[in-house]
Amino acid sequence: MKILVVDDEQLLVKGIKFNLENEGYTVDTAFDGASAVELARTEAYDLIILDLMLPEVDGLNACLRIREFSNVPIIMLTARSEDTDKLLGFEYGADDYVTKPFNILELKARVRALLRRANAGAQQDRDKELLRVGNISLDPQQRVALRDGQVVELTAKEYDLIELLVRNPRRVYSRENLMDLVWGYTYAGDYRTVDVHIRRLREKLENNPAEPAYIMTKWGVGYYLKD
Repeated sequence: MKILVVDDEQLLVKGIKFNLENEGYTVDTAFDGASAVELARTEAYDLIILDLMLPEVDGLNACLRIREFSNVPIIMLTARSEDTDKLLGFEYGADDYVTKPFNILELKARVRALLRRANAGAQQDRDKELLRVGNISLDPQQRVALRDGQVVELTAKEYDLIELLVRNPRRVYSRENLMDLVWGYTYAGDYRTVDVHIRRLREKLENNPAEPAYIMTKWGVGYYLKD
């Protein structure tokens, strides 16, 4: 993971960088608020440690500017311990606050805790994006299908077909509907192409393709997904 450390005390920055790199992090440094904002804009950081008192642009305004384009976790450093300063920092978008002088072990613990929370939140967001039915999951962003958490290799049309069914559970589609929606109106193939793709999807996604639990047939009409 990549961390940006920003403070005008160069010896302090050097010490923080040394300790974080010993923990396995990649660390960039800056010594003023303007540089911090520019680096945050151009680089992908997992966390920023940002001093409150900085030249050019102070830490609060640097934090506020970074929040205009990024949700990267930010830990504010300050030599002042007043609650009003901390509240103002949180109001400007900081996620945590460490008062100088601090124990480097405390700072590292705060870094680990904040990164864990950020990663857990990101995982929850990714999980929300997944389409699920039973033990089948679809990731529309990557166009990937999973069964019991394991990636299942699908062709482009197989994926298009199962995503359409999963997004519209219980809706029955005729072969003609599916040809129009998945293959397009200009496709001149046989409607039995749909049957072949349904059979392949059952073989790849169903636990028992002969007795499907999800990809169902409505006899005389077409296919639908049972949720």
